[in-house]
Amino acid sequence: MNRTRTRTRTSAKGRAEAPPVPVRELTVVSADGARINVEVHGPDGAPAVVLAHGWTCNTRFWDAQVRDLAVDHRVVVYDQRGHGRTPEPGDGGYSTHALADDLEAVLTATLDPGQKAVLGGHSMGGMTLMAAGGRPAVREHGAAVLLCSTGSSRLTAESLVLPIRAGALRTRITAAVLGARAPLGPVTAVSKVILKYATMGRGSAPERVDACARIVHACPRAVRVAWGHVLAELDLEAGVRELLLPTAVIAGADDRLTPPVHARAIEVALPHSLGLTVLTGMGHMTPMEAPEAVTAKLRELVAAYVTVEGAGSTAAAVSEEEVA
Repeated sequence: MNRTRTRTRTSAKGRAEAPPVPVRELTVVSADGARINVEVHGPDGAPAVVLAHGWTCNTRFWDAQVRDLAVDHRVVVYDQRGHGRTPEPGDGGYSTHALADDLEAVLTATLDPGQKAVLGGHSMGGMTLMAAGGRPAVREHGAAVLLCSTGSSRLTAESLVLPIRAGALRTRITAAVLGARAPLGPVTAVSKVILKYATMGRGSAPERVDACARIVHACPRAVRVAWGHVLAELDLEAGVRELLLPTAVIAGADDRLTPPVHARAIEVALPHSLGLTVLTGMGHMTPMEAPEAVTAKLRELVAAYVTVEGAGSTAAAVSEEEVA
């Protein structure tokens, strides 16, 4: 296990940077008809990276990685169902099986047959990759995997958000919090303090806390609640064992939502583990809290496992529609 100290950089004059502009936007239709919003960044023919965000987030969560990688990589990001510009799913549409379906649809629509990519997932995005580990599209297109701040099971039992002794009471209350219907309301100084406590580490820069808060508060309440119930019952331990690709794991030492105990368990269970990196002072939102460390790991995986010859050009699939 590697333990890394990180420092975040402040943008010029503390202003939020404009979102990266994709070279292509499309809607990919998943197995149940869900319409998944997808952005493609970077030069055609460059080594590919596909990134899946977590619970209550959206494509903007990966902005730091996109800005850096899209200079010389083809970067695909998409809104998980119900998040960002992807509509809420219908009845039965909230499940890890559906998340795996969506990832398969995105890979098929954005990569050429046989084209390889590094697949990265944060939190629920990592769970997406674990749920899809045995899927044909992942085996066809996956070259290596990066799992950031995620867990495969026992999320409510291991969560440290509530400062009480571990046990049945804490587990029940944590499950209730995950599925709480209370609105988050506007982003305020108080809400940012609460969000930082629950999801970010002591080393998180204020502008990154603000950016995270704006992303999380933009998630529709019904979507947050529905996925919260799914997470409370999560069991993807079998999926970890089916994830045969070379896989690196990153965790924040201060993560209260998915403490490093999850990362350690995943790292041990992976068939082809590339090791665990624990980021000192960082919490659950590692790609935003420590973008340089996460981006560097993605670049490292691309350099080791993706060849330029295998990069290919972006494919057009039957199940996609261009967005004007």
